[in-house]
Amino acid sequence: MAAMKPRTGDGPMEVTKEARSLVMRIPLEGGGRLVVELSQEEARNLADVLNASISLLKK
Repeated sequence: MAAMKPRTGDGPMEVTKEARSLVMRIPLEGGGRLVVELSQEEARNLADVLNASISLLKK
């Protein structure tokens, strides 16, 4: 019988490179993780949008 481990969202946000894509894991407040698979183009677009939003916060 496998050991039961609690699922928590604790831990860092992380991105790993897999065969043809990037996998981003984001911890959630209520526990667990949001897992998103991205192509390199989608990751670049996400980076552009996030950088633009950060520049809005600095104003």
